[in-house]
Amino acid sequence: MKSKLIKTVTFITTVLCMFIIISGYKPFYQNKPWAVPDNYKNMKSKVAADKESIAAGKELYATHCKSCHGAKGLGDGTKAAQLKTEPGDFSAAAFQSQSDGSLFYKISEGRDDMPNFKKKIPDQDDIWSVVNYLRTLKK
Repeated sequence: MKSKLIKTVTFITTVLCMFIIISGYKPFYQNKPWAVPDNYKNMKSKVAADKESIAAGKELYATHCKSCHGAKGLGDGTKAAQLKTEPGDFSAAAFQSQSDGSLFYKISEGRDDMPNFKKKIPDQDDIWSVVNYLRTLKK
């Protein structure tokens, strides 16, 4: 009887592990809240969201962000499945409701799978242009 129970538990565990591996399931705890310092939350951009800024932001996004976040910011980039955390959906209301300063902070500082871009995009105006471009991805 004990042997049959052990075999059953082993079988169920194996099936669950295979499901997790095949489905690419990412545990909910991987998407912990991202704390943003108050001075960033209230930060305002000095870069107007005009055609030039949005075009520059789109170009930088294509170079640095698209592989994980996808062409339309849906979190479906070619590298997304390899990440330990969900890259998020930039078109979603929850993302778009964040302040510009919060987005600036997250791009600048990074966290976990998200690298910081202070060295790759050293000009703060360019980071603000990426923020301006991200605003165009809303639904």
